[in-house]
Amino acid sequence: MTTSFAFDAPPGPARRVLCVGAAVMDTLFRVRSLPTGQGKILPYDMLQIAEGMASSAAFAVARLGGNASLWGAVGNDATGERIIADLSKSGIDTSGMLRVDGARSAVSTILVDDQGERLIVPFYDVGLHETVKPVTRQDVSAFDAVLVDVRWPKLALRTLSAAREAGKPAILDGDVAGDGVIEMLAPAASHIVFSQPAAERLAGTAELVTVVGLLKRKFEHAFISVTAGENGCFWFDDRIGEIVDLAAPKVRAVDTLAAGDIFHGAFALAIAEGMPIEEAMRLSSMAAALKCQVFGGRTGAPTRAEVSDALREWSVGR
Repeated sequence: MTTSFAFDAPPGPARRVLCVGAAVMDTLFRVRSLPTGQGKILPYDMLQIAEGMASSAAFAVARLGGNASLWGAVGNDATGERIIADLSKSGIDTSGMLRVDGARSAVSTILVDDQGERLIVPFYDVGLHETVKPVTRQDVSAFDAVLVDVRWPKLALRTLSAAREAGKPAILDGDVAGDGVIEMLAPAASHIVFSQPAAERLAGTAELVTVVGLLKRKFEHAFISVTAGENGCFWFDDRIGEIVDLAAPKVRAVDTLAAGDIFHGAFALAIAEGMPIEEAMRLSSMAAALKCQVFGGRTGAPTRAEVSDALREWSVGR
């Protein structure tokens, strides 16, 4: 199947997406293989960049032609200033970021091997997310969709609830989280896109079609989908009452870091644009796949033109 121009941005002003959650200073080291024990490992490339689930998703929105805003928290320190400056330079509105006195900004060290797999050692100061501002429907009314991750649950819940009250798509990045976090956030979401590990953990099984069915029954009010990397993505189609799967585009993975975040950002923008679900999933899948071909975490997020061109050439069996 050859895709049409259905994946291009719609006419009119760029759609506005609010992303809520993680903002981290990542240090990426590229290595031949991931370590299996103690010792010293010598990288052959490195990069420092501000990212994190919500931050990388916001960058994807901006790269795909949307208007991205980020609500997150950093420490009132040099690292925090660098995180905000880096994200602002990347085209993200960071005016809603919180600087927290007495807390350290989030940092992580990440090893990426030649197969594109990674090992992540993150540090989040518990003091970063103790302050939670009120969020009203007026606060989110200017946005066309909101996307929250699981790193700041209390703010995520308030934002999802305000979005639902305002009649806006309220999208949850259902990644692995602490006990009870998904269960707390999911009832307020209109759309939930789970990572495979989080979905399997909640459903108690690894068979993906079964997982989607179980999660749909658990959260029947919401659109439910699961991303499974090279195994594609699965979702419950509410129109036909069936589970649908989409094969992943075939690429040579160089770096899978932030691929799921790019998927979520692309999905949020597509929903904000009113794109039908199947097209939204195709757009998101291709954006994530193209990112995997580039080392550097979120820096591999493709432009809208790159995604549209790739989609025109992508044939997927139905």
